[in-house]
Amino acid sequence: MNTTILPGPSADFDHPIDILDGCHERIKRQCATIQRIAEHVASRGADEEARTAARAVMRYFDTAGANHHRDEEEDLFPALLHAVPDRELPATRALVYRLKADHVRLDAAWGEMRKRLARLADAGEAAVDTDAARAFGAAYDRHIALEEAEMLPLARRVLETRVLYRMGERMAERRGVTPSSGR
Repeated sequence: MNTTILPGPSADFDHPIDILDGCHERIKRQCATIQRIAEHVASRGADEEARTAARAVMRYFDTAGANHHRDEEEDLFPALLHAVPDRELPATRALVYRLKADHVRLDAAWGEMRKRLARLADAGEAAVDTDAARAFGAAYDRHIALEEAEMLPLARRVLETRVLYRMGERMAERRGVTPSSGR
């Protein structure tokens, strides 16, 4: 079972839209890991390999996953609403509303999945089943598809460089790192 959660080469904080895009791929990998955990538990039981993978997934979603939603809600969404032309404002407001509602549902789904993973990690309980893992991954797949089809292209089109740099700085601060400024 692959429990590597560290990203491969990725964008730096001077390119926050690329970071958000890259995070989507890492979220998908974590969802796939949850699916593999469920399959592993079903066939081999709640062994140490499954418990270790469960702890790694919890670490990812508790930190990077939470930061991703904050990056969007605290930085990206307000920047988009400020930058879009007036004629696009109603559609952008609707998109932001839908994505925020998705975040609420995804956070609740994560809360439930985290309980299952914690029971596995802490007590060796076979609490992660394939149906729950599939449903969790599918919810993220739908959300990510919408962001990649609508939000990220919009951001790349309308956000000015200075706004992107400030977003990147805030994202770096949120993670406690110093941005590598290519400016």
